[in-house]
Amino acid sequence: MAATCSLLASFLLCFALLSGVSFAADPFVSYDFRVSYITASPLGVPQQVIAVNGQFPGPLLNATTNYNVVVNVFNHLDEPLLLTWPGIQMRRNSWQDGVLGTNCPIPPRWNFTYQFQVKDQIGSFFYSPSLNFQRASGGFGPIVINNRDIIPIPFPQPDGELIFIIGDWYTQDHKALRRILDSGKELGMPDGVLINGKGPYKYNSSVPDGIDYLTFHVEPGKTYRIRVHNVGISTSLNFRIQNHNLLLVETEGHYTSQANFTDFDVHVGQSYSFLVTMDQNATSDYYIVASARFVNETVWQRVTGVAILHYSNSKGPVSGPLPVPKTDVSSPWSAMNQPKAIRQNTSASGARPNPQGSFHYGQINITNTYILRSLPPTTINGALRATLNGISFVNPSTPVRLADRNKVKGAYKLDFPDRPFNRPLRLDTSMINATYKGFIQVIFQNNDTKIQSFHVDGYSFFVVGMDFGIWSEDKKGSYNNYDAISRSTVEVYPGGWTAVLISLDNVGVWNIRVENLDRWYLGEETYMRITNPEEDGKTEMDPPDNVLYCGALKNLQKEQHHSAATSILNGHLKLMLMVLLASVMTFC
Repeated sequence: MAATCSLLASFLLCFALLSGVSFAADPFVSYDFRVSYITASPLGVPQQVIAVNGQFPGPLLNATTNYNVVVNVFNHLDEPLLLTWPGIQMRRNSWQDGVLGTNCPIPPRWNFTYQFQVKDQIGSFFYSPSLNFQRASGGFGPIVINNRDIIPIPFPQPDGELIFIIGDWYTQDHKALRRILDSGKELGMPDGVLINGKGPYKYNSSVPDGIDYLTFHVEPGKTYRIRVHNVGISTSLNFRIQNHNLLLVETEGHYTSQANFTDFDVHVGQSYSFLVTMDQNATSDYYIVASARFVNETVWQRVTGVAILHYSNSKGPVSGPLPVPKTDVSSPWSAMNQPKAIRQNTSASGARPNPQGSFHYGQINITNTYILRSLPPTTINGALRATLNGISFVNPSTPVRLADRNKVKGAYKLDFPDRPFNRPLRLDTSMINATYKGFIQVIFQNNDTKIQSFHVDGYSFFVVGMDFGIWSEDKKGSYNNYDAISRSTVEVYPGGWTAVLISLDNVGVWNIRVENLDRWYLGEETYMRITNPEEDGKTEMDPPDNVLYCGALKNLQKEQHHSAATSILNGHLKLMLMVLLASVMTFC
């Protein structure tokens, strides 16, 4: 028996290696994502949207801590495509991050298979396109990373889950919106807010007839885990469910100290989990609302998404005015009360058995400080551009680590300033030369006129402070050095700053960007390049066998001649080999 098992395992392993399969002991999940245009009318106006597998929004990507994830992406658009996975840390593997600094785009009618591990992660995230303003037309969907069975969640098992994909929306597609920005104009007020790709329930006469809205069906007395993702373009949204409390329990992969809210501000690019108990008497249905925040809400009334919460014993439809947010944002400082109340649950286990609070970040010496200042968009070289520290980023034609590995000179610069200087604004491919195993402080200083969300790929960071005014060294005395939330996307108020701490233990090239899509498109981003000078293959993976080449290395790229069916077959064959090999090794 043992000899037979050994022989079979050896045969499968050799065949798998010849087929280009990389085997890992952890389980895996596999998805085929066909990204294409479909016609939809979410706000009553027919328009072209980007669907995944014919769905808008796209399907759920569901995994568990340490699973290997394989996503075979087929680009059926008429322009290049990359999918990115904000908050998924891609440990040692920035080759899969899906932004232009790390990946060559997938050409139209080509496919590319992403392969990554959700190492030591749990929580709520989403995926979306990262190129050409495409997220404004869709292509996004939710990601859930579940706890392993051996790691208990820090609350009773919910009776069910509901996912809310919310975001501002225009009835013009991403190409039209792109042309507006390219012409030097701002986009102006959105046409509405979508909830899971649907428009608003007709709560008053301002909503046109015939709009398809969403109804969520629930059972009385049950408690549901509600995951909320703001995948919009540039509008912060206040989320609320009429007469129901939102018990905050998790954000972007970390469990929070549990706190009740009547309504909650979800900024662009952010994800949250709440527990909601269906404890009302169901005399009627209830409104679910996502409305524009930190704008003139009277003028922006149309920028409101409305869905319906329907109890199985409901006595009738909902009517009357929408519930208004009770969270006070009448003064700048009161607006910060909510984000400052988000604290880490230090006693709960996250992806690992040890408590989340066992990493004592407040006791670690800061090795470098980077102050990243944003300004309102301005004209540089005749075009509207957005900047960080006076630099509007120009994406490299050859991805950074690909250029490094192939000794391409001049693909980028490692001269990004660690603070703003009084210099002329410029276009450049300038990046941060960060130090492996450093512990850095990043100050996001928002001198723009709009609230912004900043994101760092490859990491989560500790949100230790935020305030209005100009950050200075003495502000460190107000930091939360004990239970600051760890996350990957944080809001920065106009005229204010947010301070985060990052432990640089993930080798690679990692995008730092504003998630507000208009500003990102206009160049408000940079990258951190982190290399291990003693690299031995253990802290950074080699490029994958299916790496795409472009820019200075485009001559290395071979044409894809296979059919879609052949590509799917090959992908599934590799996965079947991995399953069979894992089964044989386990059985034997």
